[in-house]
Amino acid sequence: MTTEENGTAPARPTEPIRFGNLLISFTTEFHRIWDSRGSDASAVSFWRPAPAPDALPGYFPLGDLAIPGYDNVNGNQIVAVVREAEPQPEDSSRGRALSPPEDYERVWKDSDSGAAADCTVWRPLPPTGYVALGLVCSNGRDKPLLNAIRCVRADLLIAADVSDLIWNDKGSGARQNFSAWRIDPPRAAAGEICFSPGTFFGTQSHNRPAAPVAYALRMQIPRQVSQPPAPPELAGHATPEATETASTTQSISLPWFTVTDHLAPSEQLRSTPFYRLERTDRYVLVGHGHNTRDKARSFKWQVTRAQNAQMLQVFNRLTSIEVDAPWPLDAPSGGQALKFSANLPKDFVHTETSAQGWSSTGLLDVIAMAGKNRSVAVYQAQSHYTLLRADGTPVAISIGYTDDENLHLTEYPPQEEAPVSVAAVPLPESKADTSAEPQPLAELPIATDSAP
Repeated sequence: MTTEENGTAPARPTEPIRFGNLLISFTTEFHRIWDSRGSDASAVSFWRPAPAPDALPGYFPLGDLAIPGYDNVNGNQIVAVVREAEPQPEDSSRGRALSPPEDYERVWKDSDSGAAADCTVWRPLPPTGYVALGLVCSNGRDKPLLNAIRCVRADLLIAADVSDLIWNDKGSGARQNFSAWRIDPPRAAAGEICFSPGTFFGTQSHNRPAAPVAYALRMQIPRQVSQPPAPPELAGHATPEATETASTTQSISLPWFTVTDHLAPSEQLRSTPFYRLERTDRYVLVGHGHNTRDKARSFKWQVTRAQNAQMLQVFNRLTSIEVDAPWPLDAPSGGQALKFSANLPKDFVHTETSAQGWSSTGLLDVIAMAGKNRSVAVYQAQSHYTLLRADGTPVAISIGYTDDENLHLTEYPPQEEAPVSVAAVPLPESKADTSAEPQPLAELPIATDSAP
């Protein structure tokens, strides 16, 4: 094994991802194992992740890295490394998260390739209940050390496919065929992230392997939930304030590789290993009416939703985050960023029943009934989302969402025996005037007196 100086600044500890009793962090430091110089095959180099002991004590690689070309990858490539964590109570009966392989089986030997150095590629053989996430290379014919990598407990992983071809040995003259492929994580479930560790899958063939043959890492999206704001209640006949105080009710943490920023991936990892997506909730007044008549009547207002298609597109373009679907739609290839699929929790982004709410950007007709000699006020619940870096600076514009299913009606004086009612009717897009403030419209006559 040859060691290559990386010339980068010393790494510093970063907050790891925790899934069960598995800790996942990332390294940009590697040792070169072998490259194809001297053979007639296309250029490739194999690298062993080498997490710095001072920054990542106790972390192990999951397999080696295969990169087209001969360039030094230190500081330019990022892969996952893992460490055992203290088990949580729910993990105590499941055993350790990590295990060394029990042995290796050889996948490829470069005999007769003409390369300047010998190479063998090995598949780790995990113990029962564990899975190997990548192959391991040797600069020579000897098996790698059992302590070179770690296998992961199967329930902490998810089955994956292979995607892009990294390299094959066509033209090398080697006695055996070999090809190396990137690992493609599956579509993430709501509230989860699936991501490739940066390792590769290899096979004794130049053909694409059948699926699924590989595994990817996974994690639950960490979330903090606070008490939502209390619905406002009328305390008199006077018109209330237009907006209630907003409060941060939920926030989630998104790892650096799921977010697009103006920084290089290695700088993202260093400066903001986790981004925070905050949701603030508030009640906004739709309309207020004072019924001075001696029988019930209706009030009607038009209100604009907080959703804005253009703002949503800008947010997605600046951050890559999709609020109403998994992302990325096309996983990155070639390199520096890890392949992943992320999907926000449905109740966090109001898509429990349908994602179409985010595209409903027109006006609403809101109609409320008021009893005789009573006042009514209708509020809509609005959520606003802001993506923040570790230093608290926003990554992009904020976006908003109006929950049409959560209109709140309050009456003064309150009555229990004949509750008032409210209805929201979407208007066609052609009638929407998003520049207008919500204003009360003409009153609608009713045929009966609903008051007691």
